Amino acid sequence: MMSTIAQNIAAITKQIDGKATLVAVSKTKPNAAIQEAYEAGQRAFGENYVQELVDKQASLPSDIEWHLIGHLQTNKVKYIAPFVSWIHAVDSEKLLAEINKHAAKHNRTINCLLQVHIAIEESKFGFSPEEIKTFCAALDIEKYPNVAVCGLMGMASFTDDEQVVRKEFQLLKQTFDELKQKHFANQHNFTQISMGMSSDWAIAIEEGSTIVRVGSAIFGSR
Repeated sequence: MMSTIAQNIAAITKQIDGKATLVAVSKTKPNAAIQEAYEAGQRAFGENYVQELVDKQASLPSDIEWHLIGHLQTNKVKYIAPFVSWIHAVDSEKLLAEINKHAAKHNRTINCLLQVHIAIEESKFGFSPEEIKTFCAALDIEKYPNVAVCGLMGMASFTDDEQVVRKEFQLLKQTFDELKQKHFANQHNFTQISMGMSSDWAIAIEEGSTIVRVGSAIFGSR
């Protein structure tokens, strides 16, 4: 008999229908729950905190694709550089440079997404839509051979108003399209938009998301 976690993954995967990558957000969840999801075929997992990610990576299957989806301080990059596949919340060139430096030490390329602040709520992290355009205009991506800038990440406002959420996702998609055309036309890997969580992933996919980060709808509420 399928576990609840396995049933949830199967139901969401069926609904996604190949339109986006499902990242199971496993922060604060025990290894047993992650193992259950893994046995159901899930391979991409998202964590918010570096220490928790390091501990889990050491004791779970080696073919898991780990996504660091929370805010990352430059002094913590070295701990995850040996194994992390994706870093979703790059919000400065200083952080990009640090990721490149530590990826190079391990002869790896780390996939990165630039975080854009699209929500109504105040946030200390992420570029505004205007700042990201200025940043990308000045960015010399050739300086960072061990980083692949693969697209954008954003979080919608925490609200029941579907129209607000949809507009914010549309803003992120428009920003992505503009940046791709102006600054990443020759970068074959600038293809990803990470947006959508448990409450709004279906809307996010309708608005162009290619990666959804789903936690409570898989593992139950925290």
